Amino acid sequence: MATILKNDWQEVLSEEFEKPYYKALRQFLIQEYTTQQIFPPMHDIFNALHFTPLKDVKVLLLGQDPYHDLHQAHGLSFSVLPGQKIPPSLQNIYKELNEDLGCDIPNHGYLKKWADQGVLLLNTVLTVRAHQANSHQSKGWEQFTDAIIRIINAQERPIVIFLWGRPAQLKKGMLTNPKHMILESPHPSPLSAYRGFFGSRPFSKANSFLTAHGVSPIDWQIDTL
Repeated sequence: MATILKNDWQEVLSEEFEKPYYKALRQFLIQEYTTQQIFPPMHDIFNALHFTPLKDVKVLLLGQDPYHDLHQAHGLSFSVLPGQKIPPSLQNIYKELNEDLGCDIPNHGYLKKWADQGVLLLNTVLTVRAHQANSHQSKGWEQFTDAIIRIINAQERPIVIFLWGRPAQLKKGMLTNPKHMILESPHPSPLSAYRGFFGSRPFSKANSFLTAHGVSPIDWQIDTL
């Protein structure tokens, strides 16, 4: 079988790549990338897994759909490439981070620093057509990312899972391991952030949990470029 992932995710997901749903998804994506403008670029689809090996995962931050405008999506949930305008939900994440931990608000939305420290920035759907939100829903990605969530759940070390908004919270039924900490709140979108995302203090709660279990905390400060 072709190696798709370059780290320990390859071994635990190798069976998924052989399943009929994934083969159908792959054919769909070949057609889409050939005939449409699709985000993120093909080589960035699995960046969340490439940047954060399974053995290093400390926090799972579930997003939904990749950003669907040019030069934004690069395979990490909520993150945009340097030089791009910070999207509204991420602006609200930065506001809460400032209130919670006193982190300075950076001038960009590139979150790879989090991924490098063990924050798995996973969208539940990994591709999208340009300017068409949710256009790759129900094509197989949800089955693939559910497999990832189950693998995270099965880990025997403490992991923090952020479930922001109803679509993420629908995954809670898969998260049965009492070793993990689940932090639920409304989504940081401008439509819902004032309903309880602001003031939820997820970042300090995550670090307190990790520290209490002998795991080094996350340095959440995204440095200004």
